[in-house]
Amino acid sequence: MGMAPTRIETEADLAAGAVVLVARDARFGPILAAVGPLPLRRRADGFGALMAAIVGQQVSTASASAILARLETAGLCAPHAVASASEESLRACGLSRPKIGYLRALALADPDYARLRDSTSEEVVATLTALPGIGRWTAEIYATFALGHADVFAAGDLALQVAAARVFGLPARPSERDLRAMAQGWAPVRAVAARALWAYYRLATDREGAL
Repeated sequence: MGMAPTRIETEADLAAGAVVLVARDARFGPILAAVGPLPLRRRADGFGALMAAIVGQQVSTASASAILARLETAGLCAPHAVASASEESLRACGLSRPKIGYLRALALADPDYARLRDSTSEEVVATLTALPGIGRWTAEIYATFALGHADVFAAGDLALQVAAARVFGLPARPSERDLRAMAQGWAPVRAVAARALWAYYRLATDREGAL
């Protein structure tokens, strides 16, 4: 079956993880063949990555990207800039009032991002969900794309639920609880399974499923 990567840092890690995934669940073989090489989609950890995850809550990937681009143009991507910016300037970038509050709280909380690099996925979730406006989905997205955890799965993600229902022939879109239980069978490379399902979602709908 090969050695499962503990972190997804390179395309080689993804390829190794895909081998392990197919050995765990052969149904992913045709999925991977259909979608081609999985995108790495790693980003630097820290405030910017967590801000991107918060901005991406409950909006389309296109909308989130547009908001992030406006924030960058306005110079509002650093903690001190967000904390000191007026609500009007943040709203002008497309942020809702609740998300403005979440980002300001994050900027002021200034979590220990360096410590999170060495934390387990559950420790990352516990630390981040203690902050206002950060739920499990946001924390798991951060662990996936900013920290490169190989065995984390954002089961609350709508695109993952839709893709799982389609590709596995389920009668309805699975709930977060049901999809999380299903994903147990894809350990220790659940983040590879997530990337495969997001890639399938994009192929089937021509829309991105995650930032």
